Amino acid sequence: MASVGSEKLSGKVALITGGSRGIGRAIASAYADQGAGVFICGRNPADIAATVDAVRRAGGIIDGTSGDIARPDDVRRIVGQAVQRFSAIDILVNNASLLGPRVAIAEYDFADWRKVLDVNLNGLFLITHAVLPFMLARRSGAIINLTSGVGRVGKAKWGAYAVSKAALEGFTQVLADELRGEGIRVNSVNPAATRTQMRAEAYPAEDPLTLPTPESIMPLFVYLASDESLAVSGQALSAREWVGK
Repeated sequence: MASVGSEKLSGKVALITGGSRGIGRAIASAYADQGAGVFICGRNPADIAATVDAVRRAGGIIDGTSGDIARPDDVRRIVGQAVQRFSAIDILVNNASLLGPRVAIAEYDFADWRKVLDVNLNGLFLITHAVLPFMLARRSGAIINLTSGVGRVGKAKWGAYAVSKAALEGFTQVLADELRGEGIRVNSVNPAATRTQMRAEAYPAEDPLTLPTPESIMPLFVYLASDESLAVSGQALSAREWVGK
């Protein structure tokens, strides 16, 4: 854990979707290390339990629940449990997403298309919509949306994933503009190629040891959650540019 007095997120509460593995788990650990209370959600109960146990053993304050952010009832339960546990949500990290098939649009199955958009776009809306009243009531908050390079420049055979991330960028801009003056900032972050399971699924022939770990790209995520970024909103940022800061 961070030394006493050096914690940038002391007293804050973060809700992290897809927080049980990969980049989401690294964010949960980094935020707990910086003094935040953390609540995570994800679809796999065993992964949630393992992450909660690991962060607690490291001295962090964390809880979590399984659920699907594409389901309105699950979203209401997730947010309700987070608020019941911590009484507030100061930081929302929209990390959960599905990759979907790596095929051309002409070959894309509609059921797969809808499944990806349900999580990556509709889930993004549902969880943000559920959290916003708590932030608006306090006129304070930070929303961090995880995007991708293919959401900023589309590429062949990235299908619904790329389209959903392009929509996420638009969602970020619209919401940031709507919340200007409300004390709530909204930004998108591109982690770039990182050593995660999703990256391995997208590029099975790639050597993961050539990629940075999720833990190495945490500085920007901590900055955007902290009071150091109070004036930063509506920005499309890159985590790799903050490595080592």
